Amino acid sequence: MSFSPELAEIRFGCGLSPVIAKPIDPDAVLQGLSGPDDMARRFPIDGFSTLATRAAEVAKLQRRKRNSDNKTEIRDKIKTYRREGKKEGAMWFAQSLQRWIHTEHGFRERLVAFWADHFTAFGKNPILRFATGPYVEEAIRPNISGSFANMLIATTTHPVMLHYLDQGGSIGPDSRAAKRSKKPKGLNENLARELLELHTLGVDGPYGQNDVRQLAELLTGLSFSNKAGFRFRMKFAEPGQETVLGKTYGNDPATLEPILQALRDLAVHPATARHVARKLAVHFVSDTPDPALVRHIAGRFIDTGGDLHAVNQALLEHPSSWGAQLGNVKPPADFIASAARALAPGTDRIATLDPRAIRLLFLGPLTMMGQPWQHPNGPDGWDETDAAWITPQGVSTRLRWALSVPQKLRPDLPDPGSFVTAALGPFAPRSVQAAARFAESRSDAIGLVLAAPAFQRR
Repeated sequence: MSFSPELAEIRFGCGLSPVIAKPIDPDAVLQGLSGPDDMARRFPIDGFSTLATRAAEVAKLQRRKRNSDNKTEIRDKIKTYRREGKKEGAMWFAQSLQRWIHTEHGFRERLVAFWADHFTAFGKNPILRFATGPYVEEAIRPNISGSFANMLIATTTHPVMLHYLDQGGSIGPDSRAAKRSKKPKGLNENLARELLELHTLGVDGPYGQNDVRQLAELLTGLSFSNKAGFRFRMKFAEPGQETVLGKTYGNDPATLEPILQALRDLAVHPATARHVARKLAVHFVSDTPDPALVRHIAGRFIDTGGDLHAVNQALLEHPSSWGAQLGNVKPPADFIASAARALAPGTDRIATLDPRAIRLLFLGPLTMMGQPWQHPNGPDGWDETDAAWITPQGVSTRLRWALSVPQKLRPDLPDPGSFVTAALGPFAPRSVQAAARFAESRSDAIGLVLAAPAFQRR
């Protein structure tokens, strides 16, 4: 199949909208990545410094609590900070949803979500629970059309990634800190392993346990503080040289630059190109993508040294990307966001929802559908296979959401006949059109459209 504006919005964008123009060709989809990021400006999400300040205050309170006679008062203050963080996280979800609803460049939002999953990181304590939002704003969103190396460096050195993979406490065996400590914490291989297995070369990549160990030693020194953000702590860093994939890195004394060079080398490795190409093809096109599509994307990655603008172009230009049949099942977050986009509630409607309503209408259902907001089960992110989302509880929750929530987002529900076209365009089966036309109520009609298999796929 050749280019289709409707398919472009469904497969590579955030879904069809009755009030936003569709792209006219693949170049228009791609050009949407190079202009100003209007959605980030209109619907801002705070940077990590906001959370870091709160985390520093909580850490200070926890130290005071150990020797305080008034532990109850301090505990109450800590609980207040946690409640504030929970409210903030809900509002950041609402801002993300607003971006999906109102963007004219859905491919940007989809790429941000893809790379956020590829480089999964989130907070592991109550204060940092919603730290993924700031992390994505700083490390991923600005880099989706730049070089893969820059994104790899930005994510690897971000405080949220270092926190998530316990890198801050990793100490080189021969470092100054190890020699001075009676009980050093020791070397942590988490970040090194995920860098090789998930972020670059892939699980079947050309590396072994010795590469993981050597890279882990090289990465020692990467750390952060709540006050200063990212830091390189030389006293924790392993001095001397390490060999990763046959190449030697390192200095004595240890410095940051060899780490950055190792990341740059991993970023342009052919195995990285193949791993990233397949993930893009699976995510956007099919669980079983055309091998020619994967080769095409990987080849462009290699030829350009990981230029993501060129890689995105390769994805969009290949004929296999435009197969007429809707394939991949939308993950829950994509389903909810694309449904809201099809309903086209005004910006004020979402903006006036309080945190409790956001949890009730969105965050709670997402968890029931199997995709708690920005909290996958592990560093490998969300499962890309359709079977992961077609579960009895997940399907049941989608149906209940489709029948009950749209009228809360838009009390003046649209005409069902018009909504079928707005939501599905030429992909609306006659059975869905008939179901919408003969439903007992307008809310039932809208719900049936959103619950239809045609809307659940892209």
